[in-house]
Amino acid sequence: MTTKIQIGLADDQLLFLKSLREMLDRLPAFQVTVEALNGEELLRKLGLLSELPDIILIDVKMPIMGGMEAVTRISQRYPAIKLVALSMEDADAMVIGMIKAGCCSYLLKEIHPDELQSALLEVYSRGYYNADTFNRNSRRMLREEKKVLALRLSANEEKFLHLACSDLTYKQIASQMHLSERTIDGYRESLFEKLNVQSRVGMVLEGIKKKLVILQE
Repeated sequence: MTTKIQIGLADDQLLFLKSLREMLDRLPAFQVTVEALNGEELLRKLGLLSELPDIILIDVKMPIMGGMEAVTRISQRYPAIKLVALSMEDADAMVIGMIKAGCCSYLLKEIHPDELQSALLEVYSRGYYNADTFNRNSRRMLREEKKVLALRLSANEEKFLHLACSDLTYKQIASQMHLSERTIDGYRESLFEKLNVQSRVGMVLEGIKKKLVILQE
């Protein structure tokens, strides 16, 4: 790769920020061009750049302006930038909130450097990365890819998928759909299999990628 992928970083932990920058700058595909300790500082620095980064890795919880607000503003002002959440926490509501705000992936800080590199390359080339599918057995992935070509959802599965993109619990979704929790569990397992995922977050990401659901503010 002759032209390096330009990376931005935002994290309030200075030691982590500097360590991440050093690691990425050592990789031949990447070059960190901007870093900030919070969302407000990041937005200010982006406004001063002559060339915007291709990807920004952004922490969820930061002082002054947190990740969710920063992602929302950056998505509106600079839609070409691909935003990737990077956090210590993986609560479903938090992950889905960051995706709805504009992130195309959600990574944990404990991620292995090799997977981080693969994730950033995929985000750059495809605009999307789902850690759920990264960790699946490759042969099963190939089989599931064939199934996706004929993917069909029932009306109730579609409704369940849309509601799963909210901050409702599965119990609340069951109540809203006027169905038993066991029936909702069945829809969940069915969609996990159809979308080749292992978690609610993976289900939401794959639903968005395959245009089965469109998130709205």
